[in-house]
Amino acid sequence: MQTSDTFSGLVCTETGDEYDADVTGTSAADAPLDPTYDLDAVEWDAATLAERPFDTMWRYRELLPFSDPVTANEGATPLVEASALGDEVSVGSLYIKDEGRNPTGTVLDRGFSLAVTAAREAGTELVAHASPGNGAQSAASYAGLIDVRSYGFVPSRTPFPNKAMVNVHGGQMKVIGGRYPAALSALHEKLKSDWYTLQEFDNPYRHEGAKTIAYEIAERLDLSVPDWVVVPAATGELLYGLSKGFRDLTDLGLVDDVPRLVAAQSVGCSPIATAWEAGNDATEAWNHPDTIVGELEIPDPAGGTLALRALDATNGVAVSVSDDDALQSAVTAAQTAGVEVGPAGGVALAATWELADEFAEDDTVVVVNTESGTKNADILRSHLMGQGI
Repeated sequence: MQTSDTFSGLVCTETGDEYDADVTGTSAADAPLDPTYDLDAVEWDAATLAERPFDTMWRYRELLPFSDPVTANEGATPLVEASALGDEVSVGSLYIKDEGRNPTGTVLDRGFSLAVTAAREAGTELVAHASPGNGAQSAASYAGLIDVRSYGFVPSRTPFPNKAMVNVHGGQMKVIGGRYPAALSALHEKLKSDWYTLQEFDNPYRHEGAKTIAYEIAERLDLSVPDWVVVPAATGELLYGLSKGFRDLTDLGLVDDVPRLVAAQSVGCSPIATAWEAGNDATEAWNHPDTIVGELEIPDPAGGTLALRALDATNGVAVSVSDDDALQSAVTAAQTAGVEVGPAGGVALAATWELADEFAEDDTVVVVNTESGTKNADILRSHLMGQGI
């Protein structure tokens, strides 16, 4: 593999055992693998970073594993100040980190840039994974950049824009009746030895893209960190990646502390929040997932344990909210902050309202919007119609 000079390899997140860079799947301890780096060889400071164009996440190349990435200029998304929303929850500043501005309109572009680069380095001819929808679209886009076949297994309830764009990007799609677990089961049944997995945590590089959000937030705040970062929680990759990114910054001496992370989930599918509230160190599969927020309907998150560790390491909390509150929050953000927030981002915003009493008046809060609202415009519009609008 053409790896970066500072990349050290993969380690087991449970035992710390080392693995080669081309390994996929979990470790011998059945735990996810994690990329590691020689931090002593990373020379970052405000001046060094300021000299680089703020145009892609690959400006942080020393803490990314590949020297020749497959990229569509993902990352470098705006941190939008939402003053009206901040006033409603009585905090000093509230920002929306708008990941809907990525190439295919989702935060997942960051991870698929890395995962598909790993696939190219492995010389694969076909990549495959299951997703609620956004991932299939993103994977098809990045696979098209290296001219390999992409199979996305998606549930039948996947939004039409995702399904359409999978084909537009040249990908192939297997629509499976039922919900996300059915799509994941279908993938496992069809998976062949020559198919390269892009599945979160089976591919050890996807969550690595999420940590660059932490770098960008800190840079946009003049190399400081907010008091809170509120994250829609699905597979656990975003929570764990952000925690790792902020930890990198403290280890490099660029910031003094890490923000408190908030895992935001829907009450209809909240395995991470439920485990956190119970004081458990692992998630349990959600028996009857039922939320309109399809991207967060992950009943048995592969990174559930890592997400709980991220909350513990950052003195974080977990919150579950109703679908109605999530959709209303997304609409409010569009109307007051000019950001087209998707239902998943609406879950994070609704969680922010839930936590209003926990915030101090001078706190800085960042809410991560993980997808463009245009992907689920019909759901948001239906919410308004239900109010007679």
